[in-house]
Amino acid sequence: MKTFQKPLTTEEEKNYLLKYQKGDLDARDILIERNLRLVAHIVKKYQGLDDDMDDLISIGTIGLIKAVSTYDMTKGSKLATYAARCIENELLMMLRSRKKSSREISLYEPIGTDKEGNEIHLLDIVEGNETDITDTCIQKENVRRLYKLLCEVLTPLEYDVIKYRYGLFGEKELTQRVIAKRLGISRSYVSRIEKNVVLKLRDRFLSA
Repeated sequence: MKTFQKPLTTEEEKNYLLKYQKGDLDARDILIERNLRLVAHIVKKYQGLDDDMDDLISIGTIGLIKAVSTYDMTKGSKLATYAARCIENELLMMLRSRKKSSREISLYEPIGTDKEGNEIHLLDIVEGNETDITDTCIQKENVRRLYKLLCEVLTPLEYDVIKYRYGLFGEKELTQRVIAKRLGISRSYVSRIEKNVVLKLRDRFLSA
């Protein structure tokens, strides 16, 4: 695996973030380059896959670019924390997309023949629940937008509550009580966060 540049110090990172906020694209590029080590660190978790590591780093880098482009210093979370979530999300979306594609391909595999000797595919016998292709595309786009908003508008605590509550990004769906114990907060606070997040996401989703 290639050698990456040293991470920025806290002061250097803050300086480049302020420059980028003022429209300095060179500052953005430096923030991306100096955080590539984080991409490599996260990608190591996926070493057991068949994918080439350079390909995974490329996909993770897309998440890093999105993170740097949408990071808000006023939210309170560190850039590395926010970027790690976006990198992880990008990799998980790739894996889910690939898994779904493999399932779709399997619909065309022959499963037998009819009386005339013609091949029968699984797709030929899936009937009764046809979905309009336009509705499917709209739903996919809405899901993509929603996942993007999770990275953009939620605090780290809100993100964790929603991730565990609804079983997002491969996590198991948990009750409010279990989440409260895991995060060290009260169940009522978890409930409050969940309600506020749903309203926040709804408002941003409708106004986007």
